[in-house]
Amino acid sequence: MLLQANGVVLPRLNIQTSNPPLTARFIPAMAVLSYSSSASRFHIPHLHRPFRTRPRQCVFSVRSSYSLPFQEQKAKYYEHLQAAVNVVERACRLCVDVQKSLLSSDGRIIEKIDQTPVTVADFGVQALVSLEMSKLFPSIPLVAEEDSAFVRENNLVDAVLEVVADKSTIGDEELSEDDVLRAIDRGGKDAYLFGQKPATYWILDPIDGTRGFVKGSEALYVVGLALVVEGEIVLGVMGCPNWQNEHSDIFTTGVQGDANTVSRSGMIMISHVGCGTWSTRLCDLLISNTKMPYNWTRCLVDALHQVHEARICIPESQTWESLPLSAQFNATTYANHVGEKEILLLPTCCGSLCKYLMVASGRASVFILRARTKRTIKVWDHAVGVICIHEAGGKVTDWEGSQLDFAADEIERRLIFPSGGVLVANDSLHNQILEIISSS
Repeated sequence: MLLQANGVVLPRLNIQTSNPPLTARFIPAMAVLSYSSSASRFHIPHLHRPFRTRPRQCVFSVRSSYSLPFQEQKAKYYEHLQAAVNVVERACRLCVDVQKSLLSSDGRIIEKIDQTPVTVADFGVQALVSLEMSKLFPSIPLVAEEDSAFVRENNLVDAVLEVVADKSTIGDEELSEDDVLRAIDRGGKDAYLFGQKPATYWILDPIDGTRGFVKGSEALYVVGLALVVEGEIVLGVMGCPNWQNEHSDIFTTGVQGDANTVSRSGMIMISHVGCGTWSTRLCDLLISNTKMPYNWTRCLVDALHQVHEARICIPESQTWESLPLSAQFNATTYANHVGEKEILLLPTCCGSLCKYLMVASGRASVFILRARTKRTIKVWDHAVGVICIHEAGGKVTDWEGSQLDFAADEIERRLIFPSGGVLVANDSLHNQILEIISSS
């Protein structure tokens, strides 16, 4: 059966399960997350090698060694979601490999003035996702953050080609520099003009939280991919390679007064319209040879009803005093000593999608962002987070209570224009905070 959306054909795929050799290679890519002493045995990509093409690894197919946590009959875009999970998982491994090749002896990224590490990973993820999804769904455009100009100008094509070729699974031909550059530009500005009608397209943020990426294991970053069909976000996948596992609470890491041991196994969060939001450990996808639906955990926003009990995330570039809630509450980062007129502020995240992930998983209560007149808000910083929040039982609106309009940028679908800012929370807290905003 073919799924139709505004004249765009969404084909059903022949999903194949297989390839143990690839599965075996997934383990070392994440070894950096657990600081394994055996990591040195594994190949670490060198970012500059003097050749122009790379062989692709296997034939055109979608590897699926796991199943999604709901039945295919209940999810109209099941196969699109499977493909999205697969490519985001491999994109996370690409990021980890780039980090791993740059780690110093104390576990920190070796910083470079020109930000080459994050550049190679950022453009590599966009090229990988674009290549894979264009082969599987050639009629669906991609809206993404980057274009290839910076890569060309700074002679980084070889480095990006290498990391992409190492993770690409499509085709038996050699992957060339031109392939990679075209793949990046497929999602760039001016690549596709949409018009006023409801459209179908992918939205990608290759690395949300680049400051987290360059900090190595110290902070979070997210690879985020969403599918919009006829103007509606229908599925989303977020991959966070250094998310802490269930044995330690991510929201208390970095909060003063807490000494939880950090154990990072990574996380994949998925969402499909009408099917909920779910998560699994990223390392489970990397090492599994069998279908494991039981490893998925249903995600729900928290059930707090009082604003003063909320755990709040704000952008790193904004202060608490700049937000309307500051008129009624002070903020503290001391988790064990929150006063009567204080709110716990979580300082752990880099990037907007990390904060959506926190709220959707119940680790945080609220994400609030003030829109600035001189700064635009990009769709890829919010799209996948919106569906994950909605399917987890939460709400996302602007400060006037209106839904975010992802078609407001009629031509390119790259910008949104929320009135006042963005508010993410459960239903009860959302309504209360909107009242505080309106009265401020």
